[in-house]
Amino acid sequence: MTDFSKVLEQAKSLQNKMKETQESLKKIEVEGVSGGGSIKVCLNGDGELIRLQISTEVMMESKEILEDLIVAAHADAKKKVKNKASEELSKITGGIPLPSGFKWPF
Repeated sequence: MTDFSKVLEQAKSLQNKMKETQESLKKIEVEGVSGGGSIKVCLNGDGELIRLQISTEVMMESKEILEDLIVAAHADAKKKVKNKASEELSKITGGIPLPSGFKWPF
């Protein structure tokens, strides 16, 4: 018969590790780039915009192009945040995949 106190202890340990990982992910910064580096977007682990850099050369472009480049840089950074979060979560779960509806960290 399974010792349920050990199972509960392991579940509590996993929960604590996940909380620690969430806290550490909030502190990371990831940079997304577009336009050959002319637009740079920096997001934290919560997906919040920390910094936006726009080169002076790209300022000569049309408003629509500039908007598209900003959106592309943001998408690049968001993808990198999700990848980093997945890597960190994989360390905790030992590579066991989570359900497809699981959202991490946002």
